[in-house]
Amino acid sequence: MILRDIVKPGEKMAGLFYEDIEIPRPGPNEILIRLNTAAINRRDVFIRLGLYPNIQVPSIVGSDGAGIVSELGSDVKEFKLGDEVVINPTINWGENPDVHSSSFSVLGLPLDGTYSQYIKIPSENVFPKPKHLSWEESAAIPLAGITAYRAIVSKGEVKAGDSVIIPGIGGGVATFALQIAAAKGAKVYVTSSSDEKLEKAMKLGAAGGINYRSKDWVKKLKEMSGGADLSIDSIGGETFNELISLAKPGSRIVTLGATLGPVSNLVMPRIFMKQLKIMGTMMGNPKEFSAMLKLYENNNLKPSIDMVYPLEEVDSAHKRMYDGKHFGKIILNIPS
Repeated sequence: MILRDIVKPGEKMAGLFYEDIEIPRPGPNEILIRLNTAAINRRDVFIRLGLYPNIQVPSIVGSDGAGIVSELGSDVKEFKLGDEVVINPTINWGENPDVHSSSFSVLGLPLDGTYSQYIKIPSENVFPKPKHLSWEESAAIPLAGITAYRAIVSKGEVKAGDSVIIPGIGGGVATFALQIAAAKGAKVYVTSSSDEKLEKAMKLGAAGGINYRSKDWVKKLKEMSGGADLSIDSIGGETFNELISLAKPGSRIVTLGATLGPVSNLVMPRIFMKQLKIMGTMMGNPKEFSAMLKLYENNNLKPSIDMVYPLEEVDSAHKRMYDGKHFGKIILNIPS
């Protein structure tokens, strides 16, 4: 699926075009993968809406994918033809585990992504597919999984017994954060405007949840949870101020998105008088990606799958994400 156009922010989504192109050939340290499945991220929709920086066209979008090794570069020794693999979409993280390098990028623009039958990828970004996961489940993990793992484990330093608050449950990163925190022994509390999504979150391991459209929901959530040792914010806006209210003294807030935009009316004394630790995070390094996969294998975890579409119906899949109807990951099956 090739993106040819750029739209101005606020206009309708740019079109994706289904085209035949030449199969890429891997360089010495690259691997050619025949993709079986891909997954959708909000990033893909933002690119089509012109809301992502440095958009370059034409480009094949898509950051998540899983498939079979089809061809090996001359210097690749750790894989063989036919291996089942999953892709780490963090490109050129660099040597510093704490922050990405200046040449860092995310697969799927500017590098051609996973809405395709074939993709060539640096061998360092290829990992064995977890054996207990289906192709759809394997494709669901990469971008959201590594983002959530770094937020919960590396930055958030979650501990057994911690009270963790995750607003806006239903999106990919939020559902992964819920699973990872619960697997680490934390008590996870979530919010949503949908009672149905709250019920699904309970089945996924949440200890409690509340509809943020209800009266005095912040007060009720604080009573329910006892306050947060750790909050994971992908929303920004007024939600960030509410997480400050919910935070215990000395607790942590990890921010990784701002779907509601900037934070207004931020009262700084509420942060420093509580001795809060506020951290930003984005994606994750290769060691974290490996550790995230092992956590899913060791705990026999499976990501939450919302719906599966054929690649040709990507417009319907993107609309479902744009409308916020999904819970978990939306998957694309790649045609043979």
